[in-house]
Amino acid sequence: MAGEKQQPTFIEEPKIPTDDKTPACPVPNPPGPKTWPELVGLTAEEAIKKIKEDIPGIRILMVPPNIPTRDLDWNRVFLYVDREGKVEKVPGTG
Repeated sequence: MAGEKQQPTFIEEPKIPTDDKTPACPVPNPPGPKTWPELVGLTAEEAIKKIKEDIPGIRILMVPPNIPTRDLDWNRVFLYVDREGKVEKVPGTG
């Protein structure tokens, strides 16, 4: 409807097979990389696997094109993906 503010929508994180039960990230602002420029152009699944290897338990939210994000959370990574499911912007914590 005209004049209504569109709320961001998040698509579901792809399921990546794993043998372990990764615990939630136990500390605020966890140690490890804060950005992953090398992931731009990779598939979302590849990017999620790499980020979780670097910081086990971190939350990852995939964001579709042209959806703004505004909150600050050091235990979360926004993963900006294009319509083909490829990473289009450098992911980072915060």
